[in-house]
Amino acid sequence: MTPSAQPRKNDARLSSPVTILTGVGPKKAKALSRLKVFTLEDLLYLMPRRYEDRRFPKPLADLQPGNTECAVAVVSEISAVNGRTEAVITDESGTANVVWFTDKIADFVREGMRLALYGPVSNYYIVPQFTHPEFEILYGSRPPTLIGRIQPIYPGTSELTQKAIKKFIDTALYDYADSLLKDFLPKRISSRHKMMSLKEAVMTIHNPPNEKAFIRARNRLSFDELFLLQAGVIMRRRSFTGKYRADVLKPGEIFAEFVGNLPFRITDAQRIAIYEILVDMEKPYPMNRLLQGDVGSGKTLVAVSAMLAAYDSGTQSAFMAPTEILAQQHYMSLKRFLAPLGVRSALLTGSLRASERREILAGLADGSINIAVGTHALFAEGVTFRNLALAVIDEQHRFGVLQRGSLAAKSQAPHVLAMTATPIPRTLIMSIYGDLEVSTLNEMPKGRKPIITSSLTLPEAKRVFGMIREQVSKGHQVYWVCPVIDETEKDLHSVADSYERINSAMPEMRTAIIHGRLSADEKSQIMQDFSAGNIDILIATSVIEVGVDVPNATMIVIQDAGQFGLSQLHQLRGRVGRGDAQSYCVLLENNDITEPGRMRVEAMVNISDGFELSARDLDLRGPGEICGTHQHGVTDFRVADLVRDEKILTLARDEAKSLLDADPDLSGEPDLKREILRRLGGVLELAVTS
Repeated sequence: MTPSAQPRKNDARLSSPVTILTGVGPKKAKALSRLKVFTLEDLLYLMPRRYEDRRFPKPLADLQPGNTECAVAVVSEISAVNGRTEAVITDESGTANVVWFTDKIADFVREGMRLALYGPVSNYYIVPQFTHPEFEILYGSRPPTLIGRIQPIYPGTSELTQKAIKKFIDTALYDYADSLLKDFLPKRISSRHKMMSLKEAVMTIHNPPNEKAFIRARNRLSFDELFLLQAGVIMRRRSFTGKYRADVLKPGEIFAEFVGNLPFRITDAQRIAIYEILVDMEKPYPMNRLLQGDVGSGKTLVAVSAMLAAYDSGTQSAFMAPTEILAQQHYMSLKRFLAPLGVRSALLTGSLRASERREILAGLADGSINIAVGTHALFAEGVTFRNLALAVIDEQHRFGVLQRGSLAAKSQAPHVLAMTATPIPRTLIMSIYGDLEVSTLNEMPKGRKPIITSSLTLPEAKRVFGMIREQVSKGHQVYWVCPVIDETEKDLHSVADSYERINSAMPEMRTAIIHGRLSADEKSQIMQDFSAGNIDILIATSVIEVGVDVPNATMIVIQDAGQFGLSQLHQLRGRVGRGDAQSYCVLLENNDITEPGRMRVEAMVNISDGFELSARDLDLRGPGEICGTHQHGVTDFRVADLVRDEKILTLARDEAKSLLDADPDLSGEPDLKREILRRLGGVLELAVTS
């Protein structure tokens, strides 16, 4: 180490650029940036994507064709032939062949040299043969570095070899680990669970001596990530609860009339959810609750119950939906419940005429409109409420944090009921929604029949027309969903093409098209016509994915089904099966369906339960894609895996809660507090001071 390098090491931080390392200049730094490695911390936490067990070299006689093996042997013959290098190697047990697809090897490997080799083995005229293996020339008694160890394999780029990446990581470990990898976990937690130190865990994850040590290291690093997140969301939740006051809302006469006169029996799950919400809203601080339930589980009825409790308390409610179609659907559904009770509601969207908008704004401002339904227009400038006390947010993951915050700004601090028809696995609820209370509707209303789901390939598509004719002959209606509006380079089936083919094959059918390029008025009119039974087949994009409720629709055909996500497919399937008649979902596969697409289609055919599908989706895609949280940094774990690490997540949550119960502002754990703020402060908007 040169004297000039010493001050840089002493001054190094986790945030120091990788160029602080010897051998990492601008060119290498640019290559590392493609792996999202910019700082020493990024490099230290660049996790191997897999490992190769090279610990146990085999005698040549024991090499197994079809396996990747390692061995130590002496070169007895070697020659360069037609751009290849061929060699014969021997040890005490026997002989094997080696072939490399370059003639350069023979320039520096000679007969009599001892080699360590690692690579795939095949049979060559009953003799085992290494094919283009990695190798190392062994001199004297020096032990090999290529084999005799568990070798980490890192994400790579064309500019960086595995050897170069490993060299940079080892340099960072041995030069900086002592000073930078300081334990922030309280000693009593790490001791209670016999955890490795942070430094030992990071060193081990890059150089595991055995499987047991690797698992201990990985579990420690997973616990760190999950514990920090859990502590952060608990602190945010408690800060929010202590900082804001809310109206106390209690059910009264109108709520009782509504519940008492329902023409059907609500499910036990709905009853429990309503009770949990009412208990929350009677507290003097804001409710922050997530209501999750599969398609058709009755979330709207629960939301109406909450809004009527707000009405009985003399306050207003807002019901926010992500699209105008969905807002209009909700408005019509809510109006059927509310109008007989004398509760005045209004629909506020961006497409209203000026005179209609002025009238609604005046009603919201003077309190004569009790419940407002709308899109993001609800939190536009100029929209004021007289006394907004409850905000219901449907498909809440489709709204950004700032949009939800803007609605909350319309009131001192409204109670918030977020709803989602995308069932969320328990692990995601505990992590991403750790600061929310959760109510779950896990049973369906009586009389709902399971939707029969099948998949067909394109050559079988003509069978679908017969199925459609059968449904329409019974007086039912059909959705036909396509991934795109117009023809594309990807050779996907479009709404326009499907419209022509369906009209040509079944000219007797009344067909219509709906997609995102139509105006709000056009979409509204088409949905009204479809709801009224004036359209037999509605050809659509995924614009109908959520909220559209037409009980007479009994069949949905999803073209190029492999192009859609699993959650999206389940939501689309939920557009049917909303009445008493048997319903059907047909998934049409493209000829060049991808393997992930095929797996999604297969899951849809075999699984009808939304919660089971959601767990499968989490396994296939990851939490950030499901919940839209990657842009917020919440699910960007380096080590933790929410599918695999559910037990660790539960432990982390319990430990974080116990610690914060005893020390709410972490005054006794300054290192931990700094680490939470460093990693998560901006993401979680924690109301704590450093």
